[in-house]
Amino acid sequence: MAGYKPRVIGLTRKPGQTFGFYLRVEQGRKGHLIRCLEMGGPAELAGMKDGDRIVRVNGTYVDELPHSQVVDLVKESGVSVTFHILDKASYKQAKEQNVELADTHPTPVVNNVSNKAPELKLCYLIKSGAGFGFSVRSVKGEQGVFMTEVTAGGVADMAGVNVKDRVLEVNGESVEDATHERVVEMIKAAGSNIMFLLADEEAVRYYQSKQLKMGVWLATTKYLPHKPRIADITRGSDGLGFSLRKEPNHTGHIIKNIDRGSPGDRAGLMDKDRLVALYGTEVDSLSHEQLVNRIKQSGNRFCFLVVDKETDQMYKKAGASPMIFWEEMRGSAAPPSYTEALTLSTPVRPSTPVQEREEPLKPKLCRMEKAACGYGFHLNGIQGLSGQSITQVVRGGAADRAGLEDEDVVVEVNWVNVEKSMHEEVVLMIRNSGDSLVMLVAQKSVYDQLVAKGVSITPQLLGQTSTIQVHSSETGRDERLEEEEEEARPGTPPAQTRERSPSVSSAESFDDKL
Repeated sequence: MAGYKPRVIGLTRKPGQTFGFYLRVEQGRKGHLIRCLEMGGPAELAGMKDGDRIVRVNGTYVDELPHSQVVDLVKESGVSVTFHILDKASYKQAKEQNVELADTHPTPVVNNVSNKAPELKLCYLIKSGAGFGFSVRSVKGEQGVFMTEVTAGGVADMAGVNVKDRVLEVNGESVEDATHERVVEMIKAAGSNIMFLLADEEAVRYYQSKQLKMGVWLATTKYLPHKPRIADITRGSDGLGFSLRKEPNHTGHIIKNIDRGSPGDRAGLMDKDRLVALYGTEVDSLSHEQLVNRIKQSGNRFCFLVVDKETDQMYKKAGASPMIFWEEMRGSAAPPSYTEALTLSTPVRPSTPVQEREEPLKPKLCRMEKAACGYGFHLNGIQGLSGQSITQVVRGGAADRAGLEDEDVVVEVNWVNVEKSMHEEVVLMIRNSGDSLVMLVAQKSVYDQLVAKGVSITPQLLGQTSTIQVHSSETGRDERLEEEEEEARPGTPPAQTRERSPSVSSAESFDDKL
């Protein structure tokens, strides 16, 4: 097997751009082929070659999957994806010798770089009476301005800033080539709040080694205090129960006049929210009429991405679209992609008082039906290792309503024990579950205590009150979606959702830009 260990290549793209290659299946050739590499694109810079074969996508073995399913796996990965790849000669030889490629064990490092791209950070600071709680420094003869003297427990510390973080942007403006004096001037001019784009030492080394530009599209939003919201809504007999307005001299579509008890109200929409995206496609470029028509033609279930005014202003200060939050959350908000969490870090949380009462040592049986926004959680595991947990549970989503919580340990999926299963195996089980899913989980503290006592965790431990029931479509009074009239203006062509458009040279050839 040693001669057939795939290379591991992690790619990161900007939102709205591609990974810089075409994925093809061709008549007379086996496997999923890399073709038409874009010069200077992420794939070419990472070392992909024409004719390479993709064996795994995010740990899922794909060599025997249909072309369309492999394309979907890549697209569902968002802005980052990990490939296991064999070169043309090795793949051909392996097939001739009937080597079972699913059993090969690739190494997790390529070119001395971790196969998961490190994240940049967006950090939003609101000045307190003691100031921001940091200083900046630069070294003569070296490029860059860096954070230093971060006060423990201060504003900067709580916002995710660390000593030695490199400052890439201040309020959405690049400072990579700015002088120390210019950066200090920009910080002083920012007033009582400021947005930084930062990179730690590992991230700087990673992207510089690959000659990749660092920008906000590579940043995590988990340190930001205000979050966009993902609203899963089912249309009632009288509509959605809110109005849409596009006001003169203001960008975006504004939600107004939400009827109490309506589908929009129950989904958590608030007056003056801005509708950013429908099913993951931005809608800013659409006219009012085009957006209303698209909603009317979209059936009865909707997945909205919205921001309140405060969140919207915060993202504008970063010079970023709230879509970077959507891209980051796609593994939980869309039909789940469950991207590998090899180096997932979590923001420091305030300590919570210890409960005096003893918690019941029982697991939870969570039954859920997939909503328009998916199940609404992320499966946290490490490729090739057993043990899975739940993270990034979307508030109001199917998983949240079913009782799943962050850090729950997964014990069973659809009545099958997965405590010893590999991450990719559990991912596949969830993918194959269709539109409904049953998970036996336990809070981590409960799980650890039961394991320490030698107790097998099974549904038999459940009492009647321990079972979380299925939560499907909401019930109650439904109101209409009212259309606010607006002044006539030139129509904007509707944004086209990018679909696969196969370039077919034979009945068995497909071609997808990724």
